[in-house]
Amino acid sequence: MTHSYILTLSCPDRLGLVHAVSGFLLEHGGNIEEAAQYNDHGTGLFFMRVQFACPATADEAALHSALATLAEGHAMRWSLHAASTAMKTVLMVSKEGHCLNDLLFRCKSGLLPIDIRAIISNHRDFYQLAASYNIPFHHIPVTAATKAQAEARQYEIIQAEGAELVVLARYMQVLSNDMCTKLAGRAINIHHSFLPSFKGAKPYYQAHDRGVKLIGATAHYVTADLDEGPIIEQDVTRADHTDTVEDLTARGRDTESLVLARAVKWHSEHRVLLNGHKTVVFR
Repeated sequence: MTHSYILTLSCPDRLGLVHAVSGFLLEHGGNIEEAAQYNDHGTGLFFMRVQFACPATADEAALHSALATLAEGHAMRWSLHAASTAMKTVLMVSKEGHCLNDLLFRCKSGLLPIDIRAIISNHRDFYQLAASYNIPFHHIPVTAATKAQAEARQYEIIQAEGAELVVLARYMQVLSNDMCTKLAGRAINIHHSFLPSFKGAKPYYQAHDRGVKLIGATAHYVTADLDEGPIIEQDVTRADHTDTVEDLTARGRDTESLVLARAVKWHSEHRVLLNGHKTVVFR
C-alpha cells in the first residue's frame, strides 16, 4: 500500500535543484510518478511539481519536517498535498448559471477533484439546482449599503467550510480590496475576453455591433485590480457575419464554461504556481 503526494515548489534557480529534490524523495522512500519543472530566466526562479508515492507506513509529519529543512537551505516556497484529497471549494454565482451548472456536473461525474461545500449567490435563481446536487445554498443579497456585511457573511461561510478554493462562476459583484486580499491565490474568476474593448453591460451586443471575428474567455486569479489578476487559462472560438447576438452569447458561454473548468481542474490538482503577476501551469 502506498500514499501519493503532490509537492510544488519555487525558489531562486541554482545548479542541482532537481537532483536535490529527487535525491530527497529517494532518501525518504518516494517513487516519482510525475514531474515537471520550469526555469524562468527572466526572474531567475525555478518552479517544480512532483507527484510521488510513499509507503503507507511512512511518517507524514516526519516528511513535512524534513521538507522544511530542505526548503530552508534553498529558500523554497513549497506545499505538500495528498493527491487523493479533493479540494474543498465554494462556488459563487449571480443570475447566469452556465458555468455553475457545468462545474456541478463535472464534479458529480468525477471529472474535477473538488469537494463543493457550498454555493453562495446574491440571487435565488439557482437554489433548486443546488438542492438537486444536495449542496447548501446561501442567498446573500448585496447592495452598496450592505456590501461590507454581505462580504463578512460570505467569508464566514468560506472559512466555516474550510474552502481552499473559491470560484466566481459568473458572480457579478466586484469584490472589495479586503476580500481580494483574504482570498489571494485561492479565488478564480471567469469573464469574456472582450476587455478592455467592450466594457459594461451586454458585451456580446457590443461585440456583435462591431462585427468581431473571435470570441474568447479568460480565467484568472482574483486581485484588487479588476479583471487583471494572474491568468490561468484562455481560449477563443471564431465568429463571422452570419452570427446573431444569440449565437455569439451561446458560443461565448460554452467557451467560458470550458475555460473555467480547465482552470479549476489545474488549480485543484496543484498544477498552477504563481510567478509574480503571471502563472506557471504544469498541465
